[in-house]
Amino acid sequence: MPELPEVETTGRGISPHIIGKTIENVIVRQRQLRWLISPDFEINLQRETVESVERRAKYLLIKTQNGTLIAHLGMSGNLRIVKMDAPIGKHDHVDIIFDADTVLRFNDQRRFGALVWATGDVMKHPLLRDLGVEPLSADFTTSQLYHLARGRRVPVKTFLMNGKIVVGVGNIYANEALFMAAILPTRHAGDLSLMDCEKLVACIREVLARAIEQGGTTLRDFVNADGKAGYFQQQLHVYGRGKLPCTQCAQPLQEIRLANRSTVFCVQCQR
Repeated sequence: MPELPEVETTGRGISPHIIGKTIENVIVRQRQLRWLISPDFEINLQRETVESVERRAKYLLIKTQNGTLIAHLGMSGNLRIVKMDAPIGKHDHVDIIFDADTVLRFNDQRRFGALVWATGDVMKHPLLRDLGVEPLSADFTTSQLYHLARGRRVPVKTFLMNGKIVVGVGNIYANEALFMAAILPTRHAGDLSLMDCEKLVACIREVLARAIEQGGTTLRDFVNADGKAGYFQQQLHVYGRGKLPCTQCAQPLQEIRLANRSTVFCVQCQR
């Protein structure tokens, strides 16, 4: 599914095309997404001018003068810029039309994504208010992670994927960051030392920044804003490589299910 880098890439891709532009029309072909698109969705968006495009966790926030469109890509969704005459696909559920050359199209094969219109302070919206720290922000520090991990008996990978602790570290990048930090994903979070946390913070930042720079990860359905797939997958060291040789020591990588998610690691390189 699209994770933080894919969402960030999408936001950066659509921003130059829609900031400063006014929504002329909205076409909803399918309302039954993760949450039902409200009956007044089209009316609320029409004549709104986009002021900014931001990201919070895996949510895109398309802000206007009167509210915010909260977009979540779910398992298979994508937002891309197309022209008015672009062919409509089976899973093209919503078009937000700015002009003939600028249509923001939401496609979602599995319909686990969402489009929600919110007014007021969007950060107090139920979808956003309880989210943890942004991993690429200055607030994500060694001491903070160490403090939050104290007493936690859950596996460190599960801990990192808890959106109330730190946002956007999904399955792919949790696997990669733990490998980079040489930490076994099955270790209890509460057993992490201050030095472990220092390594984790640095590795999480690095793996996410690299993925954003290279356009996200090509897995199943993800397509970025210009219709092209990301290509960070070429640099994955562990995720999706179970039983293949470790890129550092050549020993076969182990693969288990942890919290019902595929978890790949090297017993030689990770402790």
